[in-house]
Amino acid sequence: MTTIRRVLVSVSNKHGLADFIRMLASKGAEILSTGGTAKVLREAGIAVTDVSTYTGSPEIMDGRVKTLHPRVHGGILMRELDEDRTALASIGGAPIDLVVVNLYPFEETLRRAGASHEDLVEKVDIGGPAMVRAAAKNHARVAVVVDPADYAKVQAEIAADGVVSHATRVALAAKAFSHTAAYDGAIAGYLSSLADDGGRDRFPRSLHLGFERAYSLRYGENPHQQGAFYRERGAIEGTLGRAESLGSGGKELSFNNLVDVDAALEAVREHDVPAAVVVKHCNPCGVAVGATLEASYRAAREADPVSAFGGIVALNDVVDEATAKALAETFLEVVAAPGFSDEALAVLRARKNLRLLSLGRWLPADHRATAMKHVSGGLLVQDRDATAKGEVRKGRVVTSRAPTEEELRALTFAWAVCKHVKSNAIVLARGEEGVLRTVGVGAGQMSRVISVDIAARKAGDLAAGSVLASDAFFPFPDGLERAAEAGVRAVAQPGGSVRDEEVIAAANRADIAMVFTAVRHFRH
Repeated sequence: MTTIRRVLVSVSNKHGLADFIRMLASKGAEILSTGGTAKVLREAGIAVTDVSTYTGSPEIMDGRVKTLHPRVHGGILMRELDEDRTALASIGGAPIDLVVVNLYPFEETLRRAGASHEDLVEKVDIGGPAMVRAAAKNHARVAVVVDPADYAKVQAEIAADGVVSHATRVALAAKAFSHTAAYDGAIAGYLSSLADDGGRDRFPRSLHLGFERAYSLRYGENPHQQGAFYRERGAIEGTLGRAESLGSGGKELSFNNLVDVDAALEAVREHDVPAAVVVKHCNPCGVAVGATLEASYRAAREADPVSAFGGIVALNDVVDEATAKALAETFLEVVAAPGFSDEALAVLRARKNLRLLSLGRWLPADHRATAMKHVSGGLLVQDRDATAKGEVRKGRVVTSRAPTEEELRALTFAWAVCKHVKSNAIVLARGEEGVLRTVGVGAGQMSRVISVDIAARKAGDLAAGSVLASDAFFPFPDGLERAAEAGVRAVAQPGGSVRDEEVIAAANRADIAMVFTAVRHFRH
């Protein structure tokens, strides 16, 4: 356990810095600092020694070189050995016991609209990572702090004992190496994306992902599997990585809860009017849009009330009291929304073990992102499926009868839902009393005709007069014929089967209007 005699401070994120360093100075520590950090500390009334004074070498090249000096790195890397003390003293250096460094904001600059390549290159930190890695390597003697969130813990230990414990130094070192690894990964990914590959592939040649553990889960997919949720570095508001839990305690979120919430959010983002999605086992079992959020939720729940029990609900607007009361009528696992009114929270927090997730900012359906899926020994990467809007209305009517305007509205809705149902996917929907809602969903079947059967069976009498969306083409007329038997009046599907003409003929015989969108929406 080492007494903190000398501290090296150089940070881009100055949140909470002055109070932390003031405490260290009050304990007699000498403070070494550079540039803007030194200026901020002096303005806070803290005595600071410039690194250039300590090294005897001025900063050069507009600060590009300031800490790359043997007195700095010797002071950090010195072990508690006589030969190391002698070597450091021979160059006029002194031991550095605490390094407080965070890096130039490369990732923040990368996310900023209009940032130039030159801007990004200047945000590639050199001296910072070198100091962080040196301090983390020498954690047997040196403590390194890269995250302002750790100031309080380090301050508490120093205030109590005058030292930073070995366990804390190890934990800080691990965090420091994670920090520099993710930082270098972001830079490598950016530069790889600039490499000329003839326009064949926009994805980088190497992929370096930065995630940090947000919290442990009750378990994984099953109780015998452990689980944890890792937040993506730089996760934006509106994603699960930035969601705020507003529940009243009770059970923690599970692995399956989060997978289902993500599926529900993806589905509800498709709609610009008040919408509700109820998900069970990753599939929407009820979706509706209406004039109010309450009306939408009630219609979505009634689309499949049996499956809605114990389901996950996502809503695309702030939950009000009326909607909250409707939600409270059924046992639900999680409700996710952009936010909740105070009145809604009062209602929902009274429900035992109901988890509430507030997303804050609402992401539109067409937001661009990269989707990844882990497979044995590798990672599959693709663009997020950000299309669906307008595809039905832009599609080609292939039957003798064209859809009516009412059928087009229902087809557009059903098509947006179908995109989020596991393949083979069939969705039956209809409009009634100012609400568009699903009436039957057939999901995840090995045969498309079986998905039609399931959707029709769930819809019951409501199948008559409904519309149907299919995520991929009908390979045979049998699926279309089953839909006709159930009373379906209009169909949206991609088309593209070698038997399209047979399917079109079956639709014409049943007086069904059919639109080919020429876009497939498989979801595996």
